[in-house]
Amino acid sequence: MRLFGSSHATDTETFPVSHTDDEWRAKLSPAAYQVLRKHGTERAGTSPLNAEKRHGTFMCAGCGQELFGSDTKFESGTGWPSFYRPLEGAVGTTEDRSFFMTRTEVHCSKCGGHLGHVFPDGPQPTGERYCMNGAAMSFMPD
Repeated sequence: MRLFGSSHATDTETFPVSHTDDEWRAKLSPAAYQVLRKHGTERAGTSPLNAEKRHGTFMCAGCGQELFGSDTKFESGTGWPSFYRPLEGAVGTTEDRSFFMTRTEVHCSKCGGHLGHVFPDGPQPTGERYCMNGAAMSFMPD
């Protein structure tokens, strides 16, 4: 469900990986589809990726693009996997004006899938907190 005033990357941009809505539904789990394609948010504390501590890479569940290295993951206390920096060129951002507020949406630069939001309250060296939905990602250990 889209709310009045929202703006999403998939509304205005084209991406190297694209599928019809039916193809995305067939390819993704129901939770991943809801987050990546419908801009949903999983419940806090429900993603096993929040507790992932191994060295490796977090990837887009929609297209497999590498998004975040495990060395940038930190415990934010929010209940969602959080990172202070994405991999170079891995994500894009868009203004999100849903829920009567303005936030910065983060999406995969390869397929446009909604990943979460970025906030200016993270740790150094960037001061940013990329608050990601675990359902939008997979993990590949080193």
